[in-house]
This record gives sequence, C-alpha cells and structure tokens, in this order.
Amino acid sequence: MDTVSDKVWALAEPLAREEGLEIVDVTFTKEGGRFILRIYIDKPEGVGIEDCERLSNKLDPVLDKADPIKHAYYLEVSSPGLDRPLKRREDFERFRGHKVKISTYAPLGGRRRFTGVLKGLLEDKVEIESSSEGTVLVPISEVAQARLVPEINWEGKK
Repeated sequence: MDTVSDKVWALAEPLAREEGLEIVDVTFTKEGGRFILRIYIDKPEGVGIEDCERLSNKLDPVLDKADPIKHAYYLEVSSPGLDRPLKRREDFERFRGHKVKISTYAPLGGRRRFTGVLKGLLEDKVEIESSSEGTVLVPISEVAQARLVPEINWEGKK
C-alpha cells in the first residue's frame, strides 16, 4: 500500500511541474506530538521563498480535497538544502562530479558508509571515486540514503 509520502508526492508533482519545480523528497513524521508533512522542492537556478509559498498555496486545497492524511498536520514546503538528498536515478546522473555521502542498508565489504565524488550510474550501481579506496560501486537497491556533501570554496578569503 502507498504511504502518505507516496500519495502526497503523486498529488504535488504535477503542481510543482506547472511551476517549473521538481519534488526532491516528501516526508511525513511526528515530532513533539505534532504531525509534519515536509515537501522539498528544487529547480536548476535554486528555489526561493516565493517558490515555496506558491506551491504551498496551490497544494493546500488539493490536499484538503484528496484528504491523504486523516488528522491535523503542519505543511512545510522548502528547499532541500545544501546537503540535498539523492533519491531518483536521474539525481545520480544530474549530480555527477559532486561529492556525495552514501549509507547502505547492509554492509558492503565490511562498511555501510561511503564518501567520494559521484561518477554516475553504471547499470544498477552508483559509482563513486573515493580518495582512499578508488572506485566504489554500490548497488542502487542497497542505498539507504545518499546526500550531496556541501563544499565551500574559501578561495580569496583571509
């Protein structure tokens, strides 16, 4: 059966596309006794508060009508942040050349965490280049979480 996140993703995606946005992730959690629905969005030039507000305003009545959540919740629409999660196959191709951190469901070669430069997908494996281990191939089905690692260029700063 579909989760709340899956149902909301299906409702939000066409609305986001109309606004030139992509859905990066949808989470539904309980924090401090409150239910929170978080929708993370992005676009090539980055998202601003106006993008978040527009999607939130378009999505609110759609969620009210479809009623995928049977109790009160807070809706948050935001950017994915500098450490954006990589969820879809397209993400692993789009962010080729960026530094990533990957954790796996089960140990691979005795390890569950890998960091390196994303080379892309090689069939059904995520390929990263690690400075300490060389090329590492992680089956995409074993990826529990993958995120970009923010890199700050301090060049020119004293």
